[in-house]
Amino acid sequence: MTEISDSSLGIELFPEFEGLYALISSEVDGLDDAQLDFTSECWGWSKWSIRIQLSHMASLIPRWLVARWGHETFPDEDHGLGNLTPIVDSPSDRRLDDEIFYEIADIMKMLGQCIGIANRVISEKTIKFLRERSIRRDPTPQWLSMSRAHPQGVTIEGNPQKGEMAAGTMSLEATLRHIYFEEITHLYNIQRLKKAQGLQIAVDLPKVGYWTLDDWDRSEPT
Repeated sequence: MTEISDSSLGIELFPEFEGLYALISSEVDGLDDAQLDFTSECWGWSKWSIRIQLSHMASLIPRWLVARWGHETFPDEDHGLGNLTPIVDSPSDRRLDDEIFYEIADIMKMLGQCIGIANRVISEKTIKFLRERSIRRDPTPQWLSMSRAHPQGVTIEGNPQKGEMAAGTMSLEATLRHIYFEEITHLYNIQRLKKAQGLQIAVDLPKVGYWTLDDWDRSEPT
């Protein structure tokens, strides 16, 4: 096995990104519009449909790697996404613009492009580069919990769960890990939405990230 060092490329640290699109697409392949748009008020995770989950999963990647980190990741603005407004600054809540990206084929095409952006970053940047660069991320109570899934790259001062003033930072390495953990956790939601409809699960979910935390809502349809 190749030894991972500071001079190694990020893909050595995050090889799971290479198969991420195939993992997600395998779970949603063949679903019809009724299945994609199913929601329920029974659980917090079921208020967003599978279609919305996927739209959010696409949008969150460039919202981090282009909108927040673009000065480091794409200083020449050569990310290849074109007009970013409907992707990272959409009127739809934390997802692609519903007016432009409603058809599942369009959402999945954009998800593939956005995962490609993450793969490009880890294929071009060294681990030293990913670890030495940080941005500010002040912790909310939810982020304080989520940060416990990160072995490194996140700093927090103060405890917002106790009403204290809090501040924090997040490295580019931790941002990429956060993106992967988000994708897997929303894939977990997609699987639960399928179970709630009596549909079969298609893929084995990696047991990593936010959904594995002790205080995460892992309620299941009954």
